Amino acid sequence: MVRRVAIVGAGVSGLASIKCCLDEGLEPTCFEKSDGIGGLWQFTETPQKGRIGVYRSVMTNTSKEMTCFSDFPFPEDCPNYLRHSALLEYLRAYAKHFCLLDYIRFQTTVCSIRKHPHFTATGQWVVDTETNGEQTSEIFDGVMVCSGHYAEINLPLDSFPGIENFKGRYFHSWEYRDQKGFEGQKVLVVGAGNTGGDLAAEISRTAAKVFLSTRSGAWVISRISEAGWPVDMAWTTRFYELIEKLLPEGTIYKLMAKKMNRWFNHENYGLIPVKSNSWTSLILNDELPSCILCGTVTVKPNVKRFTDTSAIFEDETVEENIDTVIFTTGYSATFPFLEESLRDACRSSTSLYKHIFPPHLEKPTLAFVGFIVLAGPILPAVELQARWITRVFNGELCLLGLRSLTLFPFLFHFRGITDISSKRDKTRIRFVSYMDEIAACLGVKPNVPLLFLSDPKLAWMVFFGPCTSYQYRLTGPGKWREARGAILTQWDRVLRPLKTRVVEDSPQPATVPHWLKALALPIFLGAAWIILKYLLPAWLPRTNGWRVLNSFCGI
Repeated sequence: MVRRVAIVGAGVSGLASIKCCLDEGLEPTCFEKSDGIGGLWQFTETPQKGRIGVYRSVMTNTSKEMTCFSDFPFPEDCPNYLRHSALLEYLRAYAKHFCLLDYIRFQTTVCSIRKHPHFTATGQWVVDTETNGEQTSEIFDGVMVCSGHYAEINLPLDSFPGIENFKGRYFHSWEYRDQKGFEGQKVLVVGAGNTGGDLAAEISRTAAKVFLSTRSGAWVISRISEAGWPVDMAWTTRFYELIEKLLPEGTIYKLMAKKMNRWFNHENYGLIPVKSNSWTSLILNDELPSCILCGTVTVKPNVKRFTDTSAIFEDETVEENIDTVIFTTGYSATFPFLEESLRDACRSSTSLYKHIFPPHLEKPTLAFVGFIVLAGPILPAVELQARWITRVFNGELCLLGLRSLTLFPFLFHFRGITDISSKRDKTRIRFVSYMDEIAACLGVKPNVPLLFLSDPKLAWMVFFGPCTSYQYRLTGPGKWREARGAILTQWDRVLRPLKTRVVEDSPQPATVPHWLKALALPIFLGAAWIILKYLLPAWLPRTNGWRVLNSFCGI
């Protein structure tokens, strides 16, 4: 059984992993190469080599109720979307509340992680670290890799012929901090992701002109949904997840496209995605459409090539006298500290069982936390991953599925990925599906039909309301007695920082149309009847009380 656990990185994944280790009686040691917690959420005035950071104005793309850890809500007066500094303060409060700092070795770099000579029997790992020039080697029973998805910048200059002759300035968005220094310039932003949209809108306030180049287009949505509620709380529900699974893919695409085009017509603004039924490019930005409408940002197709002073696009249009080019081409995940055979096998999260465990290891004592691109908040996901991993480490749970993948690798594609990935989105995993997948492995997935019988008010919120992390603390290992109250009061915490000038009672959130709720209710009543008739008899004892229930239900 695993006792000592090495944790690489003290970002959001590392902090959650430390806490989960402590909850399960394990002994964590976290190695952090910087002098503070928070990972990429640590803002620095100047870029630091080997460290990914955030720019000055960055805001979270997920609201506080969706983002928080499952047993540690944000303060009630905290804004719904947070600056990087506010999120970092939350992480510091989390670490202080659960006494996590005592288990972190700061300014310590992990140099290598390799199998112990007796790994087949023990599952142990040898971890080499360096602190202030002094190297140390230790043996651990388990390893949790929490260095994240953003390790090295991705700057594919080979894809842009002529860039080597460009006389202006060009750099990766990793170096960007704010819009200072771009006054009066003509700036080209390459890449229309979340970062590209943010930078284009921000720089356009002072630049002479900003061009936003996109290869495939993007759907742009606001952080604000109908009636002003956070958009992720309105959309990320079990009800919508069910509808998406039941309706044909083409129908879902048409409905979502119609919904997104209510704000502005993406085709008219030059942002409509090139590929039909594509959801790979979906960004949150409240300013970009206005900037395009006002002419301070112009959307362009992909860059074909550069000259000394200009950019030539694939539609053969030319923009002259470009001063600065910013490449928002993302990052890649690397794990240079892993031994070569393991590093090659873990280049992508899709090669991992449930995006966590390497399937080829004889012992499941190494796991990746947060190595996933999720269509939703990352904090609850990494916490749920860590809860599952630590219970596997301490022997409470076993990975029978992982064993079958080791024996029959061809099963991996079906059991590890397609059950949670969407055909319409090859890069992002659906949030609710993935959370339920891991929660089922852990034994904390809420049973909604039974919940409708035992606690209808709570069940209504769980199914029709946002899929917040509190739902995975209602039952099973790690049950939190305040989870029910947190779910029932989550909308109150949304309103708390907004109602600074109260005129009248605010309306209750209507995230799902009433006619859809009415349609779904008979479905759940039918599901509850099926459970009572066919499922419960398989595992409940045939007591007198059970016979009475049978008689009452007509079974």
